Amino acid sequence: MQDAIHIHVNGEARTWRNGATVADLLQDLGIRTERVAVELNLEILDRAAFGQHRLKNGDRVEILGFIGGGISVKD
Repeated sequence: MQDAIHIHVNGEARTWRNGATVADLLQDLGIRTERVAVELNLEILDRAAFGQHRLKNGDRVEILGFIGGGISVKD
């Protein structure tokens, strides 16, 4: 069994542990899942699938963060 896989995260090549899920990747990177979208091999991954989807050798992961904000309304 292979101990490591090779993936790309936001365009950067990384070696990661075999058997890790997308949720594991986000946790290991210190990224909270509430405010991100994950694109896996050019497809948006449903947040509910983060814990079930195991990363495979050659996967390309893009992690997109949402920034809250708005406008100030003055009286």
